[in-house]
Amino acid sequence: MLVVSNTSPISNLAVVDRLEFLQRRYGIVRIPVAVANELAALSHPAGAQRIQSALADGWLVVEPLANPSSPKLPWPLDPGERAAIALACQCKADVLLMDEKRGREAARQSGLVVAGLLGELIHAKLAGWIPNVQDEIQRLRLDAGFFVDVTMEKFILSQVGE
Repeated sequence: MLVVSNTSPISNLAVVDRLEFLQRRYGIVRIPVAVANELAALSHPAGAQRIQSALADGWLVVEPLANPSSPKLPWPLDPGERAAIALACQCKADVLLMDEKRGREAARQSGLVVAGLLGELIHAKLAGWIPNVQDEIQRLRLDAGFFVDVTMEKFILSQVGE
């Protein structure tokens, strides 16, 4: 499965020491240079080291964009989001990992299948990699400052019987 990621899923999983979820599920995760630059600025030392290890191990791969201006997006996005959408379109990714609501919508309008960090937690629970999702969401909130809407959290937890 060909997967491209934006910054947020990688940085948040790195902070809570769950980055291996992406490697275990996808094998290789591609990121554009703009996302690599954003990840390089991560201020969490252990998370930054985990990202560097993933790059050195070769399963997190930085890929250049052949045409950074495509596709045409319906509204302005940050450089990482724009580049992740462009790379996903360029390499015809099966999935784009992105958490930001406006970026997800723009990606869908570009014809991409979008998944996010919460979906990765559901997969991790169903695969038996974690005992529950609620503790992982709590760690993401406390350690990474990840925002999860209460209604969305209830829905996600209902999907895994919690």
